[in-house]
Amino acid sequence: MFSSTSLLTVVTLVLGFASGTVIVVDRSPILSLPLKRINNFTSGHDILAHDLARINKFDNRAKAHGSDKPAKRQAEPVINEVVSYIASVGVGANDKQSTDTGELVEVSYGSGDFVGLEFIDRVTLTPSLVIQQQSIGIAIESDGFEGVDGILGIGPVALTEGTVDGSVTVPTVTDNLFALGSITENLVSISFEPTTTEEITNGELFFGGTDSSKFTGNITFVPKVGDFWGISQSVSYGGTTIIDNLSGIVDTGTTLLLMTTASFDAYIAATGGVLNENVGLFSITAAQFAALKPLEFNIGGTTFSLTANAQIFPRSLNVDIGGTANDIFLIAGDLGGFPFSQNL
Repeated sequence: MFSSTSLLTVVTLVLGFASGTVIVVDRSPILSLPLKRINNFTSGHDILAHDLARINKFDNRAKAHGSDKPAKRQAEPVINEVVSYIASVGVGANDKQSTDTGELVEVSYGSGDFVGLEFIDRVTLTPSLVIQQQSIGIAIESDGFEGVDGILGIGPVALTEGTVDGSVTVPTVTDNLFALGSITENLVSISFEPTTTEEITNGELFFGGTDSSKFTGNITFVPKVGDFWGISQSVSYGGTTIIDNLSGIVDTGTTLLLMTTASFDAYIAATGGVLNENVGLFSITAAQFAALKPLEFNIGGTTFSLTANAQIFPRSLNVDIGGTANDIFLIAGDLGGFPFSQNL
């Protein structure tokens, strides 16, 4: 029996498990979870190493899934999360027993992995979103979860294939909330905000719809590409196309804007960026920053522009990555040898 406990949970778009039969819904449902941002880095090298290690795991997972072989734990180096968004999730109840199904759970995430046993118990996302019989992986061994109690996975259900013995796939939290009528759309929305501090609650995870206070204009929906939250896109800088209709992923756990080597080189050449060996990111001068042009993403026929400020690391955090207050660092990174778009 698990007592009613509030756990700190890393939110990720990689994958998740859930199965439930009863949801408690009140007249004024609270459908959102506040997300707290925590930075855990000392240099730009940390950020780039983390992001590339994460992409490497995604790449391996995509290859394994494409060959009909479920991904299993591998002896890979684990890089701790350098930027985490965490939420408080309730697990367990004082008035009922948890159920040990006896099934083995084995999952590899972008930021870590674990092996353990499946239990069924209550999970409380908000007072309005309570799953009475939730599939929970209780870890026996784990890597990459320092500082938190677990992961709330909300990725595509196909990624759960082969993760729980005795199950083909396991419905995600969002899938189950929709199936049970607790939310009106099979949809989850995530909002992040720029930050100038290392630790702040400035994000939101919204189930079943969108929070109109978090955006202006209309939401654009496009078909998912591949196993992950993949999209087809073209990218241009200053009117010159640097990525022409390639696939990429939208990932909450990746800090930098990672590009193929050719597109990264074109972007750096156009902006005039110079590698800062100490920090590990490319820097530009104040004059070059003033001349930065929008970095434009065409996704599903709609163009989304990153302004100059959106293309640089928060200057208030420069010192935290080994820079100075006056430095200006680009957030672009080189994917290197990962042809990830081929394996989505």
